[in-house]
Amino acid sequence: MSTDLSPSDAANHSVSRPPLALIAGPTASGKSDLAVRAALAAQAAGTRAVVINADSAQVYADLAVLSARPTAAEMQGVPHRLFGAWDGAEACSAADWAAAARAEVAAAHAAGALPILVGGTGLYIRTLLDGIAPVPPIDPHVRAEVRALPVSEAYAALTREDPARAAALAPADAARIARALEVVRSTGRPLAAWQAETVGGIGHMVALRPLILMPDRAWLYVRCDRRFAQMWQGGAVAETEALLARQLDPALPVMRAIGVPEISTYLAGSCNEAEAIAAGSQATRRYAKRQYTWLRHQPPAAWPRVVLQSSPPDTLVEALLRD
Repeated sequence: MSTDLSPSDAANHSVSRPPLALIAGPTASGKSDLAVRAALAAQAAGTRAVVINADSAQVYADLAVLSARPTAAEMQGVPHRLFGAWDGAEACSAADWAAAARAEVAAAHAAGALPILVGGTGLYIRTLLDGIAPVPPIDPHVRAEVRALPVSEAYAALTREDPARAAALAPADAARIARALEVVRSTGRPLAAWQAETVGGIGHMVALRPLILMPDRAWLYVRCDRRFAQMWQGGAVAETEALLARQLDPALPVMRAIGVPEISTYLAGSCNEAEAIAAGSQATRRYAKRQYTWLRHQPPAAWPRVVLQSSPPDTLVEALLRD
């Protein structure tokens, strides 16, 4: 991610560039609650605020429970945007979300409000701030051929056709290997060449106020386990039943969201309740670990990373609102 507003940059441009607060962190780290507290504090100081979702599961209307989407009570009257905005039958790509997020940020600024971006989906955040590579549509025949290859053969082909990209990927990373191979075969250019021409990012247009939550792992994993158990008791099984009843394509993101495969297995009678809860909790912890790793290494070094032993304190609210 190339977007990097250092403290001096932010100070130099805070007058000419409208602010954008960003709260990033792994799942169950307290981001949503912190965003609402920041919005209420901004309103108390005389500035309207809008919370904008940057979580790839919370975009889907079908996943209110399993994505831990904030309830109306938890929103406390603060406007929330892009939560449950996509029907599960439609995949929401990073480009789709970024286009909608750009519009919401612009609308907030036009209304004199502070947009507060909150989520843990790194690809979404990167696409919004840095833009997206203008890769042309992939030839359907090329895509079909590439996707039909065993991952070992696809990786061997990528090593020949785009050796730099192959060297940067794990040999078992099927999705990224297939994407890189289909791009170079369909366009005649490696993916890195397209990525060097990113367009549509807003990072240079805003005074970014980023904050990355880095909670204690043990504390976070306890929260992950507790959250999934609460989801189970709070309607996750019924939500999954309703989703399965729609008979959607199993490859859609909504069908692969954490909790859906585990509860589907339970509903099929292949495991009991305790086993399903354990599997869902483990999947949540693994996802949190991946997010944690991405947030530690990928965002700019100048973005503040806050190590937490408990829920985010009110001092972080002050940091988000400080010009």
